[in-house]
Amino acid sequence: MKNTLGNSLSITLFGESHGTAIGAVVDGLAAGIKVDENFIAKQMDKRRAYGKISTGRQEEDKAEIISGVFNSFTTGTPLTIIIKNKNTRSGDYERSAARPGHADYTGFTKYNGFEDFRGGGHFSGRLTAPIVAVGAIVLDALKNKGILIGTHIKKCAGIEDRNFENLAEDLTALDDKIFAVFSEKTASEMKEKITAAAEDGDSVGGILETAVAGLPAGVGEPWFDSLESTISHGIFSIPAVKGIEFGAGFSIADMKGSKANDPMKYDGKKVVTETNNNGGINGGISNGMPVIFRTAIKPTPSIFKEQNTIDFVEEKNTILQLKGRHDPCIVHRAAVVQTSITALAVADMLVSRFGTDYLKTEG
Repeated sequence: MKNTLGNSLSITLFGESHGTAIGAVVDGLAAGIKVDENFIAKQMDKRRAYGKISTGRQEEDKAEIISGVFNSFTTGTPLTIIIKNKNTRSGDYERSAARPGHADYTGFTKYNGFEDFRGGGHFSGRLTAPIVAVGAIVLDALKNKGILIGTHIKKCAGIEDRNFENLAEDLTALDDKIFAVFSEKTASEMKEKITAAAEDGDSVGGILETAVAGLPAGVGEPWFDSLESTISHGIFSIPAVKGIEFGAGFSIADMKGSKANDPMKYDGKKVVTETNNNGGINGGISNGMPVIFRTAIKPTPSIFKEQNTIDFVEEKNTILQLKGRHDPCIVHRAAVVQTSITALAVADMLVSRFGTDYLKTEG
């Protein structure tokens, strides 16, 4: 089992959905990075379940830092965060009936039945909580370097939000949003669709769009550690992500080269491109333009409709009727997770390029 992401800056996850606690250990953070626990709490709020559009499982999700921070600054030693599980109902979960779309069967085959299956165990989206806590520390450090990262719900249940426009203003606005869309009317329409799916015992998915502004040119490697592949490695660790596209994405396949290429020019001393079809990356390396990408988030696999499945202990076909507390949509809760994973991937590339002290708080 490998639960570590990153090279120069790495995060290792631990814990299970219904265990005592979940958490993360971060290695590679330089000494002297400011840690704002209020900002961590603010980011955790964006992931928290609320209302009819989320699961009924309400967790405090207080991130407790137990090592690697002293007097509100990183010490340079491994930073460990734990988040206690308090609101569990393990009796809602059956041992052998595989939930379609979940890792019940694949986890059973990999770990020979020794896995903790309650609430999805180590496979659960619950493990994204420590990612958000760690991501908050890195996001704050990146912001001090002039690098802003944010994610909005581009599409959910067929309802679309507008594109990024004024990037600096949009990213600042997203920083204060629990439901990350630019239009309040769009937010209301999305929530209505999510609620309707929940009332029908079903679920919906969507598309998240992330922007990274202020990233300097020259970050990334040309082949196996390209900026795209490093970001994608982290993004596909988020439960329910089934696809990713950078810049113009799959639509670039229908363009001619004369349209797909991004014409370049000098803006004073700075190199910019007139379009951004390549999403701020050429040859696996940042070109100084905003890095833009979108991900496809599948509908939550936990639904309350009857489903055909298997009993993998008795080795027979069966019908599953789920009980318990489940999200009718995870798109809105996944937005901050995507932002956090992106921050970790970008920070890993930056410290690999410029050294571990790059993220150190100045002043």
